[in-house]
Amino acid sequence: VDVFPRFSKLLLFAVEHSLTYIYTAFSHPVKLPGIHEFSAMGLLDNRMIDYYDSSVQKKIPKQDWMKEKLHPEYWDKGTQSRQSKQQWFKVNIDIRINRTRQNSNDTHVLQWMHGCVGVEDEHGNLQFVRGMDMYNYDGDDFLAFDDEHQVWVAAVDAAFPTKRKWDEVTALKDYTKGYLERECMEWMKAFLKYSTEQEQALTTTSMLNILIKNPTWCLTCFATGFYSKEITMEIKRDGRVLSADDGMMSSGVRPNEDDTFQRRDHVEILKADSAAYTCRIIHRATKVDVETAWDHQLPDNDAKGIIIGAAAGVVVLIAVVIVAVVIVAVVIVMLKKKSKH
Repeated sequence: VDVFPRFSKLLLFAVEHSLTYIYTAFSHPVKLPGIHEFSAMGLLDNRMIDYYDSSVQKKIPKQDWMKEKLHPEYWDKGTQSRQSKQQWFKVNIDIRINRTRQNSNDTHVLQWMHGCVGVEDEHGNLQFVRGMDMYNYDGDDFLAFDDEHQVWVAAVDAAFPTKRKWDEVTALKDYTKGYLERECMEWMKAFLKYSTEQEQALTTTSMLNILIKNPTWCLTCFATGFYSKEITMEIKRDGRVLSADDGMMSSGVRPNEDDTFQRRDHVEILKADSAAYTCRIIHRATKVDVETAWDHQLPDNDAKGIIIGAAAGVVVLIAVVIVAVVIVAVVIVMLKKKSKH
């Protein structure tokens, strides 16, 4: 008997992704560096992908893959949309100030955040989890859309007139729900695909460039065939874990064709570097915690990156085979898939 519900299995292996848009408008220009009367930005997994402000007056890409993959028409329409929203915010922040009889000389701020959150299962399928559509005024929650019940929720008394008015507009509620659950998710799928393709291309290019550079080698830690997907991988130099600041790059966890997973981390090192390098793999599902040292044995220069290494050792640990191989200064660790029965 399966003790856990089916959706629990999905969440166990799920990776959460989000696509969010944040708009910020001030009641009048703020004379501070980097602060604009109106600004808007798109965020994919909390990384900025596009930007607009009242000074630039143009929606611009903030990631190379956004610029390469999306046609000029996308940016032209996006600019028009952001300019329209800038005017909408200006009108509505003035209405809010007049309705509550606030001092128009004071600085007030109106913000809007909307977007969606999805989870990617072990097969790479992205599924909707929740939507977000909320307004904030002067740093306090003001109004939010309840996607499940398809109603607007007022956080303060001053928001009730807007709530009642918007609740009566069925088309607005239908559009908001449809955008959050479908359109937003479709854009997120496309953006994730574009960003992943660029990361893979950059990784491949970097690996090839590193291998042909005379003074350097590429040290790679590679794990494949593991299940479940949660894994910790570390490349250490004299015991210190290397990070992106050290030039360490990671492919992240990727699916194999047999429902297992793989991950590859690598860093460029100097041939003359005599430091001790190790690769550590921690896979709690199979109780694996192994650290393999590179013995500084390099292939002949004439090999030009051809695989010529041999197995350096075999360790058997709780029915999991771990093989450490040196290939062109590359450390490879393979984890056999654990039985799911």
